[in-house]
Amino acid sequence: MSAESPAAPGQFDRRRQQFRAWRGTRPFWAGLFVMISGLPIMYFPYAHLKLGGLTIAMATTAGAGSLIIGVLLVVLGITLWFQKHVRTFAGVAAIMLGLVSLPVSNFGGFIVGFLFALFGGAMAVAWAPGVPPAEESAAQDTTGEGGAPEATDYDTTLLRPVDPVGEPNDLSGTSPVNGANGRHSAG
Repeated sequence: MSAESPAAPGQFDRRRQQFRAWRGTRPFWAGLFVMISGLPIMYFPYAHLKLGGLTIAMATTAGAGSLIIGVLLVVLGITLWFQKHVRTFAGVAAIMLGLVSLPVSNFGGFIVGFLFALFGGAMAVAWAPGVPPAEESAAQDTTGEGGAPEATDYDTTLLRPVDPVGEPNDLSGTSPVNGANGRHSAG
């Protein structure tokens, strides 16, 4: 098998269409943003940055809190992908964890993790499932003589009378027929 021959014709397109269909039924981008927000929040408190010969250690006493917040954000992002019915809770929780990460985790992963958590949480809360397309009714045969279309306008059909003949149309309950004589009775 050469490098130029495809593995299976149409396999890539079919998988891509399946992924697009799966992605369209859930808050995919919100989950991705929330997962991405957890990474800098977890990383920076444990990172050792080297600038030339100088090593900058970011380790603080808030390292455990940053790790917990980051892991929770990643879990909330995965939850948004696979449990779409808890999107409102997960979105609000992501926003709250992003806000808590500001004082706890080096300004929320140097603002990057905070912003991703804020936008991802807001997108999760705002996401609504799409309405499936309605079934189209079978088209009525409107061909006239010689295959020409008939002039059919369904909005201008004959109108039925509002009141059936012989029945009163008084809905107020104050008709002299029922003994109320124009007065409302409470009892």
